[in-house]
Amino acid sequence: MKKIISIVGARPNFMKVAPIDKALQKYDSIIEHKIVHTGQHYDKMMSDSFFDDLDMPQPAHFLGVGSGSHAEQTARVIIEFEKVCLLEKPDLVLVVGDVNSTVAASLTSVKLGIPTAHIEAGLRSFDRSMPEEINRIATDSICDYCFVTEQSGLRHLAWEGFNSKNIFFVGNTMIDSQFYAMDKAKDSDVLKEFNLKKEKYILVTLHRPSNVDESQQIEEFLDIFSQFSSERKIVFPIHPRTRKNLELFGLSEKANQIKNLILCDPQPYIRFLSLMMNADFVVTDSGGIQEETTALSIPCLTLRTTTERPVTCEIGTNRLIIPEKDRIIAAFNDYLAYKRPSGTVPPLWDGKAAERIVDIILNKILKIR
Repeated sequence: MKKIISIVGARPNFMKVAPIDKALQKYDSIIEHKIVHTGQHYDKMMSDSFFDDLDMPQPAHFLGVGSGSHAEQTARVIIEFEKVCLLEKPDLVLVVGDVNSTVAASLTSVKLGIPTAHIEAGLRSFDRSMPEEINRIATDSICDYCFVTEQSGLRHLAWEGFNSKNIFFVGNTMIDSQFYAMDKAKDSDVLKEFNLKKEKYILVTLHRPSNVDESQQIEEFLDIFSQFSSERKIVFPIHPRTRKNLELFGLSEKANQIKNLILCDPQPYIRFLSLMMNADFVVTDSGGIQEETTALSIPCLTLRTTTERPVTCEIGTNRLIIPEKDRIIAAFNDYLAYKRPSGTVPPLWDGKAAERIVDIILNKILKIR
């Protein structure tokens, strides 16, 4: 019996690990799979609901690291995850994505001599002001195996000199979760609850420091929403960081006064997927939502200067917009005039990425089949 540990810590991690857990359950006579929840995100909307929505087992270990600076979170995960590794003695550790939990768990397992694989490896924005970029680079540089979601990941890892025999192009497990949850999302009553009609609203998410940590930037976003709220309702699930800054900058009242701007808490996965599936288009600064909208063929505007997921712009439905007021207004006008990328779904985003990953683990990494 071999033991595998997967690390989850923040919202996107759950969607990436859930399909792998389901694929591994088919081999429960030879593989024991345990999930470790670091607690980097821990509230009902950002964490617990994903276990229910994606039918994931409860974590075997909860580290409870909570919020804090990047250094504090990383240090706490290292300290607590080392205890888990010494107790469980896993044969393989799986880390996903690019959050602090990802790099911290990788540092821990690699230094203990435990084979470690990075799922969603090789993505690069080439913007080192983003903490996630540092996490991606550091994680890939020390992991033993890299599972890649898109062609750009193969190129980047090759440029960086990673062992080509240990790089595997498998597709995107986040899209596996979409396939799994689609029927549940179709049955969701979230549109009725918010009094929305299909393709008659815009879905917005904003949380990156570059977009929400300055009062002028947030106020400009509110002005844009006010300008276009007569054209479409705007649904804005507010990330805790964004809500905190709205209050800090005295902009909460202004936001609440915008007609047709629906402010709500972060939504559980199924409800958010339903909102995304039925939106006219999506406006975001999230990495994962760029992928999710492309897989759903939903037009997306990404308010960032760079993206680590270029396939969503090259062949998908995503358009990268520098987050300046005039540029955003022009892009909104284009999308409302239906000047939008139609896009295609990238290779291997077919709902079977986790099956390919597990097959590689069994045959090439653990060599037990």
